[in-house]
Amino acid sequence: MYVCMCHAVTEDQVKKAIDAGADTPRRIAQGCKAGTDCGSCVRRIQALLGEHGARPCPTARLAAKLGLADPQAEADSAPVAPAAPAAASVAPVIALRVA
Repeated sequence: MYVCMCHAVTEDQVKKAIDAGADTPRRIAQGCKAGTDCGSCVRRIQALLGEHGARPCPTARLAAKLGLADPQAEADSAPVAPAAPAAASVAPVIALRVA
């Protein structure tokens, strides 16, 4: 499975980098460039690091310290609501700007 679409980096490649000693997304990026373009894969890279015993990302540690819920866990357990039409979601914003 691909982790980084921008640089065609697979999950196996990231796991090999972790096994070779990479313990942060930046160190993984040094080897295979994953996470250096659009950044959409960085959370998955952090998750893979966590699965392999690396420390969690700073945001997760701060949220735990402050007693806040993990946004990723909430997103995974929250029911998915149907998307509203684009015009309906824009209308209130336009009305607020006019008034």
